[in-house]
Amino acid sequence: MIVTATPDLVLDVLDAADPVAQRTATAKLDALKSPSADFAATMEAEFNRAAARTSEAQSATPNAAPVKIIKAPGPGEVYRKFEAFILQSFVDTMLPKDSEVFGKGTAGSVWKSMLAEQLGNQLAQGKGIGIARQLAAGRSEVRDISDKAG
Repeated sequence: MIVTATPDLVLDVLDAADPVAQRTATAKLDALKSPSADFAATMEAEFNRAAARTSEAQSATPNAAPVKIIKAPGPGEVYRKFEAFILQSFVDTMLPKDSEVFGKGTAGSVWKSMLAEQLGNQLAQGKGIGIARQLAAGRSEVRDISDKAG
């Protein structure tokens, strides 16, 4: 006997879905459907319309809350996160493999990896083991050499 999980899963989700929400979502998707344009072009057009509506709303209400802009992390933060990742893999190999301290099966392995991730992050928050410092120093040396050469 062969059981195909995908159709069963899809049918279970459809059975559990709210019929009103399902009809609303289907209607919205049908409204977006365009026989002459492909999916990417349709999504691009909808994105542009939404962006135009957003800019109109912001210009109509100048005292509204400003849009939050997420800034890219600085180079030192990137190196620290890399060091945290390396430390996480070190800690993960040091934690017991066959122990049921974290639980059994998948849940146990998830808890173990979460612990390793947090320990790696905390170790890298302080002075770490110097990986981030060495990478940052190497990056500045490469910049100095390229500045002198150019």
